[in-house]
Amino acid sequence: MNDTSLWVIFVLIGLATTLPRASFIVLGNRVQLPPVLQRALRYAPAAALAAIVAPDLLVVDGSVDVINAKLGGGIAAVAAALLSRNPWLPFIVGMAVLLGLRQLGG
Repeated sequence: MNDTSLWVIFVLIGLATTLPRASFIVLGNRVQLPPVLQRALRYAPAAALAAIVAPDLLVVDGSVDVINAKLGGGIAAVAAALLSRNPWLPFIVGMAVLLGLRQLGG
């Protein structure tokens, strides 16, 4: 692969990431998304967050481990968030459970 083809690839990747985002800004309210797509896009932030957090909770030392301290802390944090409206409580409970489980596990 030579320098020219590498730069062409960089430009194409840049366009592929910029054009979809810019289309919402340029087109504004002139184009309306279908209602089904609008409903589906409501779940995009939660899906993106889950895609970032889930691997960190499930992978320990390079392999999937469904019984580990990180997952226990994550479950405790989610439970605290569902049971309380306090924004700090999930952090405190999750970290307490994580540290407690790590102490018990050695």
